[in-house]
Amino acid sequence: MKTCLTLFILLTTVSFAYAQLPVEVAEDQQALLESDDPQLRANKKLVFDFWREVFQARNMEKASEYMAEDYMQHNPNVATGRKPFTDFFGQFEQRPVKPTIDNLVTIVAERDLVILAFKRELEDPENEGETYTTTWFDMLRIEDGKIAEHWDYGTK
Repeated sequence: MKTCLTLFILLTTVSFAYAQLPVEVAEDQQALLESDDPQLRANKKLVFDFWREVFQARNMEKASEYMAEDYMQHNPNVATGRKPFTDFFGQFEQRPVKPTIDNLVTIVAERDLVILAFKRELEDPENEGETYTTTWFDMLRIEDGKIAEHWDYGTK
């Protein structure tokens, strides 16, 4: 009985002793683009460059290089199609292109899909004035060398 009580105390103490592990941003984003499969490597590079040059830098003039004209959007805040995408994001001030993607954790590619994982910092609802990190994911489908479809956690 004493052993069970000791084990219970140990397990409950250990669970409280460790907090959530913070999400870490990738230090070497170029390494994330590597793959033994040339098609997966090309898909990752396409999404990486699109994200930096078009989405993050807000350079809508480059959108046609990366996006299919009939691009499908699964976020309720932006209509489907390349033109609605550029109209929506074109309202924001253009920024310089960076060599990296802000808050990028990793890039995963499988078949025609590329997933970007990002570090996201949110207010802690249980501890006023404190924050915690979590992840945000975007998934893009590639077709004929262009981004054809996008999914993320978009809410209205």
